[in-house]
Amino acid sequence: MTIGIPKEIKVQEGRVAMTPAGVYELTRRGHIVCVQKNAGLESNLPDERYVKAGAEILNTIEEIYARADMIVKVKEPQESEFSLIRKKQILFTFFHFASDQILTEAMVRSGAVCIAYETVMDSNGGLPLLTPMSEVAGRLSVQQGAKYLERPQGGKGVLLGGVPGVKPADVVIIGAGVVGSNAAMMASGLGAKVKILDINLNRLRYLSEIMPANVETVYSTKMAISELAKTADLVIGATLQVGMKAPHLVTREMLKEMTPGTVIIDVSVDQGGCFETTHPTTHVNPTYVVDGIIHYCVANIPGAVPVTSTRALTNATMPYVITLAENGWQKACMSHPDLKQGLNIVEGDVVFKGVADSLNLPYKEWRN
Repeated sequence: MTIGIPKEIKVQEGRVAMTPAGVYELTRRGHIVCVQKNAGLESNLPDERYVKAGAEILNTIEEIYARADMIVKVKEPQESEFSLIRKKQILFTFFHFASDQILTEAMVRSGAVCIAYETVMDSNGGLPLLTPMSEVAGRLSVQQGAKYLERPQGGKGVLLGGVPGVKPADVVIIGAGVVGSNAAMMASGLGAKVKILDINLNRLRYLSEIMPANVETVYSTKMAISELAKTADLVIGATLQVGMKAPHLVTREMLKEMTPGTVIIDVSVDQGGCFETTHPTTHVNPTYVVDGIIHYCVANIPGAVPVTSTRALTNATMPYVITLAENGWQKACMSHPDLKQGLNIVEGDVVFKGVADSLNLPYKEWRN
């Protein structure tokens, strides 16, 4: 199989979908890997390392799409890439279709096979390809929150961990999954007073046992969120419904009860966001203000640390890339139920029900 690795063109996206080590694992098995020129530069992976691993370096993104049987990316195709995608071509990347009608309809029209990292699910209900980026995003959300709480950034002027004699910041985290637990770990480690909410009591019990004393678990209700948000300095949205649009848990009305300069960070923005006032931003212009509340809604948070993120992501994706290359997508998905869960669009049909329901599109179950 010929695998293509294009340079990411989403704004301020420095990750690359494959490291030289991954290229070597494929080329030594007889596959061809084409990498776009300078695709790995922002991840400290120069072209020479890819060539040494056996890759062919192509100058343009058009050449990559034209040559490849399978495109492996980090972020969803941008509009300028839509026309390059061929019928039956495999695309393996983060898609987050449920919050993007234009992208979904374009991929349906393309006739491609779209396998989404974010819905690949193992037998335990884990999300092995989303998890490493959720770990990064959860930790970065606290780092960004601490920065935007500073007065020069428009925030309250509150130090997250406080100092002796001065109370620390109040951090509220909505969602106790991978993002939320990593955010809680970071915020508590800096000394903040943390409340983490979820509707899964077993998860809350687990976190109450392993988290430090400055982390309090709270059963999530609309009233609990509303009350805690009033006194919060930093609110982090970390909800997830696999493959589906995120529910709005923080409403516009709630913002009016919050103190101006409060920072809210919506890590769920890829799936539409869990704040009613969320709209996607970029690392170039990451924030905006609504009712005095600072919103940070960057849709590719891990892209800010590509050296870390690229390696974390490719550690997880490479076994699946190899499986697809060795077996073809149909055989691979039939023999690997976790990979089958990643099928979202197949040759013009939406085959992931959460996407179809979120966008009111026809759903067709995939069967080989």
